[in-house]
Amino acid sequence: MAAPTWIRLPRATLILLLLALHLSLSVAAQFEGFDSDELPHATAADLASPDDDEEGLDLDVDLPAPPPISVSVSVSAPSPPVTTTTAANPNLNPTTPPNPTPSLDFWDEDEFEGIPVPEAPSSDASSTPAEFTPSDPSAADAAEAAPAPPRSPAELLRAFSIEIACVSFLICFLLNYFTGKKQNEAIALAWATKFATRDSIFDKNFSLLGTGDGKDTPLLLKEGQDVFKFYASGRRFCQGMLATMEMRARHDLLSKLLELVFPRKDTITFEVVMNEESMDHVMVAVARKKAAKTMQKEERDLQRFASVLPLAPAGKKWVADELAVVAESKEVAGDMISEAVLDQVLGEKAFEKLGKWFISLHFSDQLAGSYKKVLSFKFVLPDANNMAEMTKLVALVPFYIDLIGRYKLSSHARSKTDAARTKAAQEAFRELQGVRQETLLRKKAEKKKLMEEAEAKLSAEVLRKKEEKERNRQMKKGAPKVKMLRS
Repeated sequence: MAAPTWIRLPRATLILLLLALHLSLSVAAQFEGFDSDELPHATAADLASPDDDEEGLDLDVDLPAPPPISVSVSVSAPSPPVTTTTAANPNLNPTTPPNPTPSLDFWDEDEFEGIPVPEAPSSDASSTPAEFTPSDPSAADAAEAAPAPPRSPAELLRAFSIEIACVSFLICFLLNYFTGKKQNEAIALAWATKFATRDSIFDKNFSLLGTGDGKDTPLLLKEGQDVFKFYASGRRFCQGMLATMEMRARHDLLSKLLELVFPRKDTITFEVVMNEESMDHVMVAVARKKAAKTMQKEERDLQRFASVLPLAPAGKKWVADELAVVAESKEVAGDMISEAVLDQVLGEKAFEKLGKWFISLHFSDQLAGSYKKVLSFKFVLPDANNMAEMTKLVALVPFYIDLIGRYKLSSHARSKTDAARTKAAQEAFRELQGVRQETLLRKKAEKKKLMEEAEAKLSAEVLRKKEEKERNRQMKKGAPKVKMLRS
């Protein structure tokens, strides 16, 4: 039997067959839904370029059969088109959900026309609920233009509570300011009408009332909403009188609220400046016991010369038990507090009626200030309708001007007062000398400090010359003095 004969194909024919097989495999791999990620046995050599395949091509390549492909296209108008690709692959895990966005690495738009490209849903659209997405712009505008529901009165009060409180406080402050201002002015005018008009106490005792000599000059000088002053002059024994009315701060709402805790009263103070030759050595003060002790400690003249009298002068009536007398001597106190004053104001029976208006009396010829010889009277002001109740208190002012202007001390009392005043003058002189000495020492210290600062800025050569000059001056000063005599 003859041996079989092999048919040898030409080399060019073999190369053409291999190229055709390769082209068919590459076209199958580029078909829609056929991805390299879905090939379980694909290797990196299968995705190589044709040039690489021509150089090292192997005929024993085991390729799997292409999977069946199904394409469904949705053309519904409201929703966007969705393309789903299903591949029968037994190697995929059935529990793992398929990838909603297939890989488009090998997608060729020119080769497959008419198939919609799948779009991945955005994260913002997926995170926002559908009911909150405005589908109609007109509906959104209508929702914005819709009026808010009306609030109840309770809600309005809670919303504007701070504004309501501020406006209410401002209204109360303004109302209190004008009403308090009118009340203070009414009290001051009532006092001036009672005691400073024609045929009144001060009109009979002073020739000039007010701040000027004209007919249209006002009687009262207003220094504030709660301070009024009255001036009178033209009387013997004195240079003039100044009455200062200090009212409660009725116009200030905060001060008015503070007065609920610390109450105050309207007061009037009369200060009479006596002539130098018209007042002798007189120092007396009368007040309630607690106030008298305070005055004796705080007032410098009372602290130096006077003391609280424990007992009344022998054989004389004395002030009410509520009052205390601070005086330099019992003789002066007994002469100043006469029986007429006790019967009218400071006695036991009279003080029961007038005690609520009385504060203090203070007469001194050693008062600290621009004027030394001053009579001071301090009373409580009643309201505008009861101004006549302090008539007797106001009458004390001209009474004591005349009494002290004519008063002369006895020789025995004068010797004591002169010794006390001489001692006080010496102490005042020592204090003045001490102040002057302290001033000189302070100036010397400041001058020395300035010189030291100036020396610190000088150079070493200048300092050496200055020290040498000072040394020579000291040596010359310490040398014995020699007097030359001519023969």
